[in-house]
Amino acid sequence: MTEQRTQESPGDGVSTINYALAINHAMAEEMRRDSRVWILGQDVGRMGGVFGVTRGLLDEFGPLRVRDTAINETFIVGAAAGAAMTGTIPIAELQFADFMLIAGDEIFGKLAKWRYMHGGKLSLPAVVRVPTGLLGGVGAEHSQSLEVLGMHFPGVKVALPSTPADAKGLLKSAIRDPNPVLFFEHKGLYRVKGEVPDDPEFLVPFGVAAVRRRGDALTVIATGMMVDRTLAAADVLAREGHEVEVIDPRTLVPLDMETILESVQRTGRAMIVHEAVRTAGAGAEIASRIHEELFFALDAPVWRLGAIDTPIPQDPELEQLCIPQVPGIVEAMRGLIAL
Repeated sequence: MTEQRTQESPGDGVSTINYALAINHAMAEEMRRDSRVWILGQDVGRMGGVFGVTRGLLDEFGPLRVRDTAINETFIVGAAAGAAMTGTIPIAELQFADFMLIAGDEIFGKLAKWRYMHGGKLSLPAVVRVPTGLLGGVGAEHSQSLEVLGMHFPGVKVALPSTPADAKGLLKSAIRDPNPVLFFEHKGLYRVKGEVPDDPEFLVPFGVAAVRRRGDALTVIATGMMVDRTLAAADVLAREGHEVEVIDPRTLVPLDMETILESVQRTGRAMIVHEAVRTAGAGAEIASRIHEELFFALDAPVWRLGAIDTPIPQDPELEQLCIPQVPGIVEAMRGLIAL
């Protein structure tokens, strides 16, 4: 599959902005478009959230549509579920993805299941924004990558943008979706800049992967922060005469296996790189599906790179040792191509 035309036709122009501001613009545009859209979370109004992503929205939309809450994740998501059932479109911000576990029943039991349990009579068009990944020493309880939970519990969609443009386009699609969405925005990407279409109708569809680089020696499926690191590693391999194809799924639910399988069918080799722990991460599911569909087309087993199975250290330098780095990705690429 290829990206939809909205990706290629920015319309009103393009601005170079960072990932955080792209998310901010997405929310503002959707709130202007649809009066049912509103935001809730700890400090989202007066402080703009812990990372400042909602800064300025209170001034434009007022306290009825940008609502500060107590430090209570069960209440934040529970209120979003109730509000969604009554006809509004809430965007709930949890300060860290780790805190999804506090609101586990509200996310995976209520948002994910109630439409099914009520025979489709209810809609729950809620978005839960969850800042994910490492960011300079915030510790083991604030640094986890838990996107696989959304794959394991049916009923929610999962977005994981790696660029400012995708952050905007995917969030706008999430807000317009009648189903609940977990929106994993990487804390380490907030200040990364890129070209973002200004068109208020710019959307990135769910279930359509982006091929970030073409190649024939190896297919690498990378997510989040690992996309840029994988592209940097692919540049090294290119100088050695090996062109690596890099695919960014962008959404894990739905997952564009068609694009992934077509690529692996051509290259004969596949690797998955993500920041989540390697054991039982999203890469395990993707690798299993590749093996099931293309076993006889593979020239080597599917490899996975992920974080080591340890709590994330507080020290900013030590924490980076826990997740894939460019040199390690390069070494793994060389090893897999050599098989």
